[in-house]
Amino acid sequence: MAKTSKKETPLMKQYNAIKAKYPDALLLFRVGDFYETFGSDAVKASKILDIILTKRGAGSESETELAGFPHHSLNTYLPKLVRAGERVAICDQLEDPKQTKKIVKRGVTELVTPGVAFNDDILHSKSNNFLAAVYFDKRNIGVSFLDISTGEFLTSQGDAEYIDKLLQNFNPSEVLISKKARKEFTDIFGDNFHKFYLEDWVFQADYAYETLTKHFNTKTLKGFGIEDLYEGIIASGVVLHYLSETRHNKLEHISTVSRIPADDYVWMDKFTIRNLELYQSTNTNAVTLINVIDKTISAMGGRTLKRWLALPLKHADRIKQRHEVVRFLLENELMLQKIQGQIKHIGDIERLISKIATTKVSPREVIQLKNSLEAIVPIKSAAQSCSNDALKVLGENLNNCDLLREKIKQTLNEEAPVNVLKGHTIAEGFSQELDELRGLSQSGKTYLDTMLKRESERTGIPSLKIASNNVFGYYIEVRNTHKDKVPAEWTRKQTLVNAERYITEELKEYEAKILGAEERILAIEQQLFSELVLWMHQFIIKVQQNAKLIGQLDCLCGFASLAKSNKYNYPLIDDSFDLEIKDGRHPVIEKQLPIGEPYIANDIFLDRESQQIIMITGPNMSGKSAILRQTALIVLLAQIGSFVPAREARIGLVDKIFTRVGASDNISMGESTFMVEMNETASILNNISERSLVLLDEIGRGTSTYDGISIAWAISEYLHEHPAKPKTLFATHYHELNEMTESFDRIKNFNVSVKELKNKVLFVRKLVEGGSEHSFGIHVAKMAGMPQQVIHRANKILLKLEKSHSSDELLDKVKTLKDDVQLSFFNLDDPLLQEIKDEILHLDINTLTPVEALMKLNEIKRMLVKKKQA
Repeated sequence: MAKTSKKETPLMKQYNAIKAKYPDALLLFRVGDFYETFGSDAVKASKILDIILTKRGAGSESETELAGFPHHSLNTYLPKLVRAGERVAICDQLEDPKQTKKIVKRGVTELVTPGVAFNDDILHSKSNNFLAAVYFDKRNIGVSFLDISTGEFLTSQGDAEYIDKLLQNFNPSEVLISKKARKEFTDIFGDNFHKFYLEDWVFQADYAYETLTKHFNTKTLKGFGIEDLYEGIIASGVVLHYLSETRHNKLEHISTVSRIPADDYVWMDKFTIRNLELYQSTNTNAVTLINVIDKTISAMGGRTLKRWLALPLKHADRIKQRHEVVRFLLENELMLQKIQGQIKHIGDIERLISKIATTKVSPREVIQLKNSLEAIVPIKSAAQSCSNDALKVLGENLNNCDLLREKIKQTLNEEAPVNVLKGHTIAEGFSQELDELRGLSQSGKTYLDTMLKRESERTGIPSLKIASNNVFGYYIEVRNTHKDKVPAEWTRKQTLVNAERYITEELKEYEAKILGAEERILAIEQQLFSELVLWMHQFIIKVQQNAKLIGQLDCLCGFASLAKSNKYNYPLIDDSFDLEIKDGRHPVIEKQLPIGEPYIANDIFLDRESQQIIMITGPNMSGKSAILRQTALIVLLAQIGSFVPAREARIGLVDKIFTRVGASDNISMGESTFMVEMNETASILNNISERSLVLLDEIGRGTSTYDGISIAWAISEYLHEHPAKPKTLFATHYHELNEMTESFDRIKNFNVSVKELKNKVLFVRKLVEGGSEHSFGIHVAKMAGMPQQVIHRANKILLKLEKSHSSDELLDKVKTLKDDVQLSFFNLDDPLLQEIKDEILHLDINTLTPVEALMKLNEIKRMLVKKKQA
């Protein structure tokens, strides 16, 4: 017997029809005062929101899972669903249930996704909420980023490494991909993004071009400077298509699309961004660079700082311009205080004007916009009157928006409500009709009191009472003792135990007038507010420009505050290839030190003629990694326009920063620590330029000692001999690498000094010239609390190993090996052994260093092991 289909109630039939249109979204279905979820959506919602899962029609044929929450709690629960990566379709009642006897009309009024949100509880004020699209082509990969809450729209294209860097920097909340590119995206960029897959036809060049030109109302895209970005245009078109699909059609605030010019900014690969912990750290509760340097006050300033940090400048003039503004603000403290004092009163005007464009703005938010624009007026005046040229230009480009501010002031009540439906939105004196209706409504009690007094005198009934109910509206109540005095023209409507209730023509007219006035007041307020919002559209671009400039100014003021509080100094930027830092400090670590403990500052000098590579040796925990990181961070801070944590800094423009610092295992993707290390290092060696800064920490430690030394040596040699001569800091515990200075004139040895006091080691953390002889690993183990028995045994083994690997013994082994070869010790019929013989006989024992001997022995050993395995 065939199974009967599940019976549908009228409500569930309506629900299923709407759900079918949004199969990929979690549907919030408004039923009365609740938003309900059904079926699999209910199971999912109950887990994410931690709400009770129950059943609708339990035990019946129409039984289904159910979970819901009160409609007024939407702003509490919606962010949780979106942050969990859900696309949420909000289905509202489109008519008043009282006005219909049939099932209430319902429809989706908004589709909220991780990358498409306006809700303030979902958005982070100091971070952009980017929706991204990625398009794969044979030549390039196209990418676009759009923040619908601010109107910022960016695009670019390039190879996988460049797009990977951009995705890491912009950290989109949602990425749109073609269904056929699902595997390709995961293979290249990993599985850490919220992804949504679109049909392949959306990723068509003609469709994308048409979508963009139609939106911007242009014939071409040449005016935006992206005409030549074939893959970037497709990705940008996909983003706009998705906004249309998610029912976001009011997009006037997205007024331009800009390319991300790779040549304008310092290159940092994704490993460097992660290793330097600019925005986030793999360690829980770790302090990042942005945590320390963000002294911005406004939301726009916070977002601008993140953009500057992601895209450091590499043009000296633009960098110096920022430095000069910071210096001016430091020298003119009153100006700094005045500007920052006004910025405190500026709300997020970038997101407020976007709400104007999408008509999702409340009356109170329009007042906030007006107040924020008023705070810009004294900033503009102050900037225009100062002696710094860059600040003057900024002040001249700020717009007072006088007409806009005046219009809002005339139209809206200063205490405007959050919702226009709550009334008292429009200011008194703006609309004569509205003022008259309000007067009528507010004078109601006076009118009724006058009428009551008049009728009481006319009828001689002393205890008349006027009231109203939902059955027949306003009425006059007369006690039974006076009912014989009731005039004939009054109509009895209700009899009570001790009284009777009457209505009159005058009361009916009054009631119609009052009720009509309140409805009309609400309608007029809604109409006038809508007209104001529509009128404000002409100021979108001006307000967006103000937002951008205030964000920049807030950043520069923040740099001045940072320099003042943390004793940062003006870095000199020039076109040389030198890097000279005196008394440099790590900006994050110095803030983490216990109160009273000074940070040990260090000097660094690198150039391409005499000291291209510094080989830093020293024990674990001595501070080698900190010196590497602080060097990169000082350069980075200087080139975003900030002062730096150093007594002096002279920086020849850097165009690429590469770091291989710390372990970054990728075991989950089937790669060992060593494989990841080699991948990252290979990426560096294949992309270096003459203005690169390369920071390598403990390269080769993920494999055997001899292999590690060989690899570290070869990498150092490669960097030294490369035509670009990149400036390099190489921290290592392989003390054998100190011998490289004998063969390579631009490699210099330094070590992080340590003092030995009896059985203790004191970490001085000072970088001094010369190589280190010991690793002090056993001392570190002792400090960590290792049992004494283990420490004692480790020392014995160390002495034994040091003796067995002495320089004389290594050289003796090689000499003996050479003598054996000369005596035809090998069967030379074997080609491999012939190769080994030639290799050994060409060795010059007299010039061979111990580390070279060790590496040669290891190389021969591997050749023989391979032979044996074969």
